[in-house]
Amino acid sequence: MALDPKLLEILACPQDKGPLLYFADENSLYNPRLKRRYDVKDDIPIMLIDEASTLDDAEDKRLLAKAEAEGIQPTFS
Repeated sequence: MALDPKLLEILACPQDKGPLLYFADENSLYNPRLKRRYDVKDDIPIMLIDEASTLDDAEDKRLLAKAEAEGIQPTFS
């Protein structure tokens, strides 16, 4: 099950308050500015800075290419 679209409209990175990219098939929200990924567990976004993972350049490029190819838009603009 995917996150509610209304929830996605207001979700922001807790660290820089910017928009996120939602990858439903990977159960994650991604902040490309900080290269931080937030997990989604049981349809609940885990928006704790201490529990986010920092991604390396290769994984960042993969996610950005995937977002572009699949038309994934930021949670807000």
